[in-house]
Amino acid sequence: MTDFPEGSSFAALPEPRVDPPRRRLPSLIWAIPIVAALIGLSLVVQALLQRGPTITVSFATAEGIEPGKTKVKYKSVDIGEVKSVHLADDRVRVLVTIELVKEARQFAVTDSRFWVVRPRFAGTGVSGLGTLLSGSYIGVDGGHSEESCSEFSGLEEPPVVASDQIGRRFTLEADDIGSLDVGSPVYFRHIPVGHVEQFTLMPDGRQIKLGIFVKSPYDHFVTGDSRFWHASGIDVSVDSQGLKLETQSLATILLGGVAFETLPGSQASPQAPEGTSFALASDRALALKASDGKPVQVVLRFHQSVRGLSVGAPVDFRGIELGRVRWIGLSYDAAAEDFSSPVEVDLYPDRLAAAGASFGPSDNPTARLAMLGDLVRRGLRAQLRTGSLLTGQLYVALDFFPGATPTRFDTKSKTMELPTVPGDLEELQQRVQNILHRLEQVPFETLGQDAHRVLVGLDGSLKRIDALAQRANSDVLPEIQNSLQEMSRTMQSLQSTLASDAPMQQDTRKALQGVAEATRSLKTLTDTLDRHPEALIQGRKGESR
Repeated sequence: MTDFPEGSSFAALPEPRVDPPRRRLPSLIWAIPIVAALIGLSLVVQALLQRGPTITVSFATAEGIEPGKTKVKYKSVDIGEVKSVHLADDRVRVLVTIELVKEARQFAVTDSRFWVVRPRFAGTGVSGLGTLLSGSYIGVDGGHSEESCSEFSGLEEPPVVASDQIGRRFTLEADDIGSLDVGSPVYFRHIPVGHVEQFTLMPDGRQIKLGIFVKSPYDHFVTGDSRFWHASGIDVSVDSQGLKLETQSLATILLGGVAFETLPGSQASPQAPEGTSFALASDRALALKASDGKPVQVVLRFHQSVRGLSVGAPVDFRGIELGRVRWIGLSYDAAAEDFSSPVEVDLYPDRLAAAGASFGPSDNPTARLAMLGDLVRRGLRAQLRTGSLLTGQLYVALDFFPGATPTRFDTKSKTMELPTVPGDLEELQQRVQNILHRLEQVPFETLGQDAHRVLVGLDGSLKRIDALAQRANSDVLPEIQNSLQEMSRTMQSLQSTLASDAPMQQDTRKALQGVAEATRSLKTLTDTLDRHPEALIQGRKGESR
């Protein structure tokens, strides 16, 4: 309180009374923003409680992905949304930030897979047509790992087999992929039982490794004795029973496929564990064929044209295939100043062993090579022969040639060389050349002159013969005709003489009767004199002298 000096006009004023302020309730108008703030706060809290993990997925391109619009779906159920899209630091990939819902936190694990679902037209089929109207979205295949993860590498193609599919995975090794692709079907007895999941080229570049999935319950048919082969296209064969056409299904003709089967008589074989590796044969016959053991690589050196011989051509022994051609080359021998064609082939001696030939055990290559050397000493040689006159294709034939030049088969050499003999076509050509060479030595000009002289003489002779024939017609033929008439009359006279009622025939019969009677009388006289020789002097008894 301020003190005023005495005598001033303010000193006589009374002191003011101060009343304490009264408490006033807030206005009801403030209830509205307070309630709104509470509602907003509750929504924020609820959103935070419902919010799932945030993950980042990298893709090669952001085609069809829009922040705030593109959804993440699992079995057509929304489980998240794309929040942002930006380039990676290396500008090679696109980083997509996805916010998952709370219920989808189990998808943020290491083995989950993400891909963009958009219309795709591939050899294995058509997919994603529904996105033509609804737009693209990100599909997810939930993993089963317990390890959380927030960064993923997206797939460029949808996975062939979902992670919740029950079955087992196996590996196939093939020389070439043929018409197979990711998604190609796997068949067992013409029933689709799985798919090809992936394929990679081996580091050495010689083979291709394929990963396949066989779903349950068909996976227990894959055993240690199972055989896999390419089921692509159409298998056409011609035998004594006619034309045969086989295919797994219409899809394999267009898309390709893999088929497998267990060897007959091995039903009791145990199931193959997951990850087992099998060889992929080119066809069913080759897959089910018995094992041929390890091949023996030999070189055949031909001093002739190998046109028509191709890699993969058979090596034949009296109709039995013993191997295949794997390489054809050309080399020059400076010492002989000649070119030759070395042909490298794979021989399977165990195929002869299956026919009863003694090659020793398969695990003893020394004994098998020794037996092969013995066959060479006995005349085994290689020869090029024509497999088809229509196509001109050649094949290598092994056979025994007893008259072949003796040679030595070095089984210890790094490159074993099997001796050869000229092919049948080359031998035929050589014979034709020899015939042509001999024909060249024939004096055709002199022979032509001689032939001309012979023809001139022959022409004169023909003219003389013609003149003689004309003379015969005019002179000789009438005389011949008269002679024939005389001969006819003579024959008629002879027939009349020899007739049964002719006088000559009657006289002859009478003369013969007389001769017969004289013969009987002479026989009677001879008998009488034989009994009574004295009758020749005395006469017969009873007769007067």
